[in-house]
Amino acid sequence: MTETSRLARDLDLLDAIDAFPRLPLVSEVWRVALEGRDPALGRASSSRWCDGTFDVLYTAFDRDGAIAEIHALLSLQPVFPSKTRWFAHKLRVSAAQTLKLADLPTLARLGIDTTRYADRDYDRTQPIANAAFFLGFDGLIAPSARWRGLNLMLFTERLAPQQVEVVSSENEPVDWRDWRQRSKG
Repeated sequence: MTETSRLARDLDLLDAIDAFPRLPLVSEVWRVALEGRDPALGRASSSRWCDGTFDVLYTAFDRDGAIAEIHALLSLQPVFPSKTRWFAHKLRVSAAQTLKLADLPTLARLGIDTTRYADRDYDRTQPIANAAFFLGFDGLIAPSARWRGLNLMLFTERLAPQQVEVVSSENEPVDWRDWRQRSKG
């Protein structure tokens, strides 16, 4: 029995998530990964859509959305890292049972305080993702908290390796200074 199968779950939340359709998805998405890391691999973490009990691959439908997510993470450091190199990768993904929470009103109906969605308070988002994983969804679509657009979080334990394919990788690392300048406009 896995750790995630032993968790006590909110039955009302399970019912609410289970009422959503399981949508097929074939799309190209963006992922920004540290140099040397396979951009198609997910991992367990304590993050907005993962409570650390299953692997999640965070992606964005927009290149700048993927960059914004990593920029926000790196900005938490006392000094913004200047030696590490991060690369943008385009992935082709296919999933059969995606949960689509595509706007803030949908998130609010699930108990998320959308006025604080950009905060790093995951008390409600993690249980939603855990419920989706438990119910057999293979990923979820949700608004980015860092950019205008949607992110796709894939539950990689539910996918075969060929369902996440690296289409292309940029040759040059993300230029953070240039990106910050462009994203302000």
